[in-house]
Parts: sequence; C-alpha cells; structure tokens
Amino acid sequence: MTEYGYIRVSSREQNEDRQLIAMHDVGIDDSRIFLDKQSGKDFERPQYKRLIRKMKKDDLLYVKSIDRLGRNYEEILQQWRFLTKNKGIDIVVLDMPLLDTRRGKDLMGTFLSDIVLQVLSFVAENERSNIRQRQAEGIAAAKARGVRFGRPPKTLPPCFDDVCKKWKNGEITGTKAAELCGMPLSSFRYRAGNAEISAMCRQK
Repeated sequence: MTEYGYIRVSSREQNEDRQLIAMHDVGIDDSRIFLDKQSGKDFERPQYKRLIRKMKKDDLLYVKSIDRLGRNYEEILQQWRFLTKNKGIDIVVLDMPLLDTRRGKDLMGTFLSDIVLQVLSFVAENERSNIRQRQAEGIAAAKARGVRFGRPPKTLPPCFDDVCKKWKNGEITGTKAAELCGMPLSSFRYRAGNAEISAMCRQK
C-alpha cells in the first residue's frame, strides 16, 4: 500500500499551505503529493489525472476536505465510486472522519459512508448555488443604483466633436473620421451615436 495526498486550490493566487501541512501531519512525503491550481468544476486536471494513473489497488488517498476533490455534486459521487469500486483505492477525507473507506468495509459501513458523502456533496453544491445567486442579486442591485461595471470608456480626443460633425454632414467618410480620431471605425460609430443621444437629452 502506498499513501498519496491530493491538494487543489482554485487559482494560482490561492495558498495551498494549509492543505500541505495537513498532508505532512499524516506522513505524506512531498514526492507523493499532487497539486492542481485549477477550478474544481470537473476532473480534467493534469495532476489529478497523473495521480489516478499512478495509484494502484489498495493504495490510500488523502484529501483535506471533500470540495478539494471536486466541486460538482454528480461528478464527486461518480469519481468516488470509480476510485473505491473500480480501482480499489481507499480514500480518507481529513476534515470528515466518517469519510474513511478503511473503516466499515461491511455493507453497513459502505452504506453510511455513501450517505455522508451524498449529503456533504449536496450541501457544498447548494452553498455554491446560493453564493452565485447572492452575487447576481448584488450586481443587479448595484446596477439599479447606477454603479457601472467594467473598464471606464477612454477619453475622447479633442477633435472628436468637429470630426463627428464633418462625418454627419457627409464631408468625410466614417473610415477617415475614425482615423483622424485614432479610433477603430466601430468604436468611432459607437461613441458618435452615444454623443448624439447625449446631445438630444440635453436639448429636452
């Protein structure tokens, strides 16, 4: 039996030290710890796939928490069953002692482990859904207050108004107008349209 550790953080900016310390505490050497700095939305992660190819029957896999293994409810369950049933690997979730497949190899132990896994996976996914909903509601509320998202538009060149008038009077082409303003043609037309709307609003 060989023991391995799997660590995942969602981005390169996040720190994996907490998970690394947990692996060292149970005696996993750095050479047997596999780390992905990637979202857990699926299992298409290079280090995870490399780990699975390396592990053999009766090996033991440690993860700090269930959401480090993955973040998709259905895929976590599928992957758990693939590892434990198809590959014959044991899994220990350090933050949840009930999720330790070395214990209770009988039918009741497997049944309890499956129930705990399904409940935890559902709760994790439900919380992510709630976070996404709260974010969407927060953005909608901010937009209603007039908050603008994204980069502010670039400052228009001093010649823009004069060039815009010449273009609207047919004195120059749109391509020439955009060139004089140092803008792409699509940007010039968009900003010219906005300027016209603003002028109409001021006249009312």
